[in-house]
Amino acid sequence: MMNPRTEAELAEAVAGAAGPLRIVGGGTRPVGRPQSGEVLSVAELSGLELYEPGALTMVARAGTPLDEIEAALAAEGQRLPFEPMDHRTLLGTRGAPTIGGVVAANVSGPRRIQAGACRDSLIGVRFVDGRGVPIKSGGRVMKNVTGYDLVKLLAGSHGTLGVLSEVSFKVLPRPDMAAVLRIAGLPDGDAVRALSLALTSPFEVSGAAHMPEGSDGTPMTLIRIEGFEASVSYRAAELRTLLAAFGDITVETDPEHVGACWRRIRDVEPFAEQAGDVWRISVKPSDGPRAAAASGARRVLYDWGGGLVWALVDAGRDIRPALSEIPGHATLVRAAEETRAAIPAFQPEPAPLAAISAGLRRQFDPRGILNPGLMG
Repeated sequence: MMNPRTEAELAEAVAGAAGPLRIVGGGTRPVGRPQSGEVLSVAELSGLELYEPGALTMVARAGTPLDEIEAALAAEGQRLPFEPMDHRTLLGTRGAPTIGGVVAANVSGPRRIQAGACRDSLIGVRFVDGRGVPIKSGGRVMKNVTGYDLVKLLAGSHGTLGVLSEVSFKVLPRPDMAAVLRIAGLPDGDAVRALSLALTSPFEVSGAAHMPEGSDGTPMTLIRIEGFEASVSYRAAELRTLLAAFGDITVETDPEHVGACWRRIRDVEPFAEQAGDVWRISVKPSDGPRAAAASGARRVLYDWGGGLVWALVDAGRDIRPALSEIPGHATLVRAAEETRAAIPAFQPEPAPLAAISAGLRRQFDPRGILNPGLMG
């Protein structure tokens, strides 16, 4: 295993590689085709480079543990806007998630409906391409690259275009208060309609989820609002009036209960101890229940107002053919290694887009050594 401690060492390691490299950070998110090749870890590229709370910006080396990032932000009353998922519970992995891994996978949680994805908070990246050349987008430049939005391009590329060494992102103040509105007993279709009504209201919803099987087995529809206490109280009352036709609505404001509720949604905790494969289906919200039914899932969980469907299905089954008539895409997140070798984890791209993707990989990794085949 190679463990570079500086960007220069990282560049040297990549430039000198004789064959494929398997890029890892904290090792908590083994999604995609199983990889061979020499392990290149960025875990030693760790530490905050710059944090300016007044400017709402932070720069961190790619191997910095996410816990360290969040602790530094919490000390200043701030947070990451995109609420990144912690995959360890669902995947049964250990280690510490890193900020570079979050960016490489574009990991975004329930607050994406309000604050955008991880890539929307990024304002700069440093990385080493497949030739071993350090590149930076924005700020101090070692090599200028024009024609690409590298920040957006690297987010979600899973290390196939370059190995991240540093990321810069904007942060947001932590709200004074959060509340969760709960509606019990709704069937999936009614729940998605209630969530859509809440999301299209002017009341700034930051979380919209539905569990067909809540902790007591009863369907539970959940709506989160955050902000100043007076604002949260007002919006909660308005939403209760707006959604009154869907049934009795309770409001939870205890910080520990609210936090635990949304960690359960964010990290897909209900599937953690359940046998089977886990798929992440992205569709327009109104198609969520239809996609859930078509997938043949044993259990589902809806996030993003119904636009994100987590599906627990029988092991070894490719659900994409059953979803072919529904616009969207499906990602295999958890499965045995043999299943991940046989079924592409990521939605196969249409031929024109696949050609563009292949061209980008040739441009940034001409030797084809960075996580080869991971996304194919």
